[in-house]
Amino acid sequence: MLRLIDKLTGHRRLVLTENDRAVLVRKGRVVAILGAGEHRIKRNDVVEGHTLTAAIFSGGNVDTLLRDAPDLVATHLVEVRTTAAEVALVERDGRFMSALAPDTRLHLWTDAGPFVVTRHDVASDVRVPADLAKRLVRARLTALVTSVDVAEGHVGVMTMDGTNPVVLTAGAHTFWNVGPKVAVKLVDTRLRSHDVTGHEILTRDRVTLRVNLAADFRVVDPVTAVTKVRDFEEALHRALGLAFRRTLGALTLDALLADKVAVDEGAANAVRTEMAALGVEVGAIALKDVILPGEMRDILTAVVAAEKEAEANVIRRREETNATRSLLNTAKVMAENPVMLRLKELEALEVIAGKVERLTVHNGTAGLLADVVKLRD
Repeated sequence: MLRLIDKLTGHRRLVLTENDRAVLVRKGRVVAILGAGEHRIKRNDVVEGHTLTAAIFSGGNVDTLLRDAPDLVATHLVEVRTTAAEVALVERDGRFMSALAPDTRLHLWTDAGPFVVTRHDVASDVRVPADLAKRLVRARLTALVTSVDVAEGHVGVMTMDGTNPVVLTAGAHTFWNVGPKVAVKLVDTRLRSHDVTGHEILTRDRVTLRVNLAADFRVVDPVTAVTKVRDFEEALHRALGLAFRRTLGALTLDALLADKVAVDEGAANAVRTEMAALGVEVGAIALKDVILPGEMRDILTAVVAAEKEAEANVIRRREETNATRSLLNTAKVMAENPVMLRLKELEALEVIAGKVERLTVHNGTAGLLADVVKLRD
């Protein structure tokens, strides 16, 4: 009967559950927001369905509601609006459900609440507390934040809009990415070594050679190291090259090869002073290798070989002199001591006996050495 009456009068029935809501639009105007129950509406009415499960009012006629039915908005919806310098986090049942960027708004169904809204001023503080960052990650609301991990032995230099550098210690750091532009540069503060390889230098005697340098360094003032120069390692490389070019260029090749340690100290102080002003502490500096041109290397090799040959000749002559002197002393002893002469004869007999099968001595051992000499003659 009711259906017949509705049909005759141009109406229809709409049934909504506890989690359903409907915006009723008649002739282009919002006339009601319907809750749970059975509703009798006109056949040409437009019904926009919603659910409280989502909690967020996502209809396309929010502006129409605000203009034509502000009382309905006040009754059924909660508005969350942010300024140009704040972020709002909407929480329901102890869990974040939405994050609003600056200059945005959000409408929530009042019956889906209660809601807790927390606001954060991103203009004054871009950092996100660690506990809050973990909660946002669990809720998968990370669109408004950015994270930077600083490893052990490193620090991070953070700037906001290119100013106000701040040092970040090792760990995870999270920032709002909708406020001032945040940039973090990681700096290794451990003791490291920097190598300058194949650096060409012209010595005072006009010999072109290449040297390999090494310097130990570490960053002691990260803010100065990052803000004073574009790349402090490149500055160290340049300082090492220029300092050693000036120092080594004032030496001859022989002086350079004679004492490399003194050459290192001559350039080290200039490098240390220059880099200290950039927040970098330079330790030991070493001249590792001196690489000569091919022709010069061959000449030096020949010189060294000649020097070693001369030293060998001197040693050889010295040994020959010592041997002759020893023979002379032995002869003097044998001439003055017949017993020693007899011992030498016996030694000679032993040597000869070891080289022949049979040895017959007819006239005794006296004068044996003289007879042997006669036989040889």
